Amino acid sequence: MGRNTRKRRTPLATKAIAASAALALGGGGLIWANFYASAHESNNQSWGGNSTKAATAQVATISCPDVQQKLTNVPNAARYGVAKELANLDRQITEAYNRLASTRDAQTKDASFVQNAIVGPLKEKRAATIDRIRLDIQRVGGSFDNALKQLASCTTQTANQTNAGGQQQGGQQQGGQQQGGQQQNGGQQQNGGQQQGQNGQQGNIGGQAGNGPVAADFVDITKVAPNVQGKPRRTGNASTGTFTTRCGVNANKNFNTDNVIVAPGVTNGAHHLHDYVGNQKINAFSSNNTFLQGGTSCQNGSDLSSYYWPVVRIQDGTQDFDQNKDGGGKEGNVGRILTPAQAEIKYVGSPASKVVPMPQFLRIITGDAKTTTNGLANANAHWSCTGFENKVQLTQQYPICPQGSKVVRTFAFQSCWDGQNADSANHRTHVAFADPASGVCPNGFKAIPQLTMRLVYNINPPTIQNGQVKNAYAVDGFPEQLHKAATDHDDFISVTKNGLANKIANCINRGQNCA
Repeated sequence: MGRNTRKRRTPLATKAIAASAALALGGGGLIWANFYASAHESNNQSWGGNSTKAATAQVATISCPDVQQKLTNVPNAARYGVAKELANLDRQITEAYNRLASTRDAQTKDASFVQNAIVGPLKEKRAATIDRIRLDIQRVGGSFDNALKQLASCTTQTANQTNAGGQQQGGQQQGGQQQGGQQQNGGQQQNGGQQQGQNGQQGNIGGQAGNGPVAADFVDITKVAPNVQGKPRRTGNASTGTFTTRCGVNANKNFNTDNVIVAPGVTNGAHHLHDYVGNQKINAFSSNNTFLQGGTSCQNGSDLSSYYWPVVRIQDGTQDFDQNKDGGGKEGNVGRILTPAQAEIKYVGSPASKVVPMPQFLRIITGDAKTTTNGLANANAHWSCTGFENKVQLTQQYPICPQGSKVVRTFAFQSCWDGQNADSANHRTHVAFADPASGVCPNGFKAIPQLTMRLVYNINPPTIQNGQVKNAYAVDGFPEQLHKAATDHDDFISVTKNGLANKIANCINRGQNCA
């Protein structure tokens, strides 16, 4: 998906709690959780092969302000041009990160190399792109906030400043929505010296491609205290039904690295690979008319919706079909692609009210593909293991499951809609999360069927020895995001025919369990 995944804040009181948070699905409802868990592995061994570990003081990645999340009022006539320029910003960051990763020797010899040769030129490119965005908006009569020009500058982060294994400060995240302040980047420090990367270069940040994950990104789920809390109490007007749609697991390997929601018309706009189920004609150049012609992998032929998510890979030294392609190995997404063993898609109701049908072509993005540099304010990643889903949910770490248990990713999308727009300029403000305590939508928003997804994977448990993780797994992402667990995200476009949207809402409102 694209980089912007900003969530709508609610007016709840802020609490400063050091926590990472999660949400689990259970019984057609929602369960919210906070957890305290971090890994304490040393990292004094050299990296090699299929082992990964944390690095310390070297520059690990590039952190750039997210321009898209600030663009909340782009005129419709300018959105296509603005989207192309936003995709240019993503491409510029990717190119700068690749240069960062390939010049480690030069960096050790010249302390100013990163600033002069990478970060400085990147600022100039971003400034020019932001100015083109200004022109696109003003050309059609829109207004441009000149404060956005200040977002051209980027900074660097060391491995200690990324959020692997760290604790979140400044807010409590509940039900996929954080209340309070931004996460303070700078997670848990890893002890040990700089590691030697491939070909003897210093500064390899772990992982088969040198950009993660590391040992601190994993935790033995059996050692994490239970953290799942109860769901909101249902009112007398609750919508208690469920609607399940069966769309397969992408066994036919329908992949691409586009994202038509955030980067229409841009090939490789996501910079990572997606699994697609449901609609079979989704790429950067698809339109609403295309969606209606797309066919579907769903058993219900009236469900032409698109459900897509970044693939999971095993970093065991193997290569897949895209090893030498954009969005794949050329951008740090390496290893063997896993097909889910199960992909369960279910719409659930609201504990506080009836739901209205989803509008045709509604687009929703949940989660944040760039939490490594953005912080966790928009994170909506939930990792667990079969047998533990009602006890433990993880946002910042991947679980190491016990033998016989499978890895589970769950998503619960925004369940409130503004009643007018199928999308918004930043792909966020037209939808919102319900209040985590009451389940009530914000003022001006209507409850819609909440899309929930559960993906199950057969993964041999990674092992951690002397600060190294062997046979790691990780979700695909932008290369500079270092394959952190918190960057997991999910995308959805609602496309139905033959009255299916009304049937889903009616089933849920009547308290039935339909499929």
